[in-house]
Amino acid sequence: MRWYQYVAYFFGGAFLANTLPHLANGISGHPFQSPFATPPGEGLSSSTVNVLWGLFNLAVGYLLVCRVGKFDLRKTHHVLVFGAGVVIMSVMLARAFGRFHGGL
Repeated sequence: MRWYQYVAYFFGGAFLANTLPHLANGISGHPFQSPFATPPGEGLSSSTVNVLWGLFNLAVGYLLVCRVGKFDLRKTHHVLVFGAGVVIMSVMLARAFGRFHGGL
């Protein structure tokens, strides 16, 4: 596997992890932090903006994982790199959003 595939799988996992909070809040109709709020990442964006942002993250994650190289769930090193992206982004998001929602 080439080095850039590891990078793509890692960031693919990060983008897919970032899909979840935005899509879940947007679909439920709740405003939520996004990069488009004022101030960015701290203010609340509408549910529609969050749905669109979540879908964008889903598309980028798909492209990075499914269209770069040949990702195989049976190859441990593929899953570990992808999983590392998911875990690191999830912890970062938990800490960032926890400041606003009492989750620290």
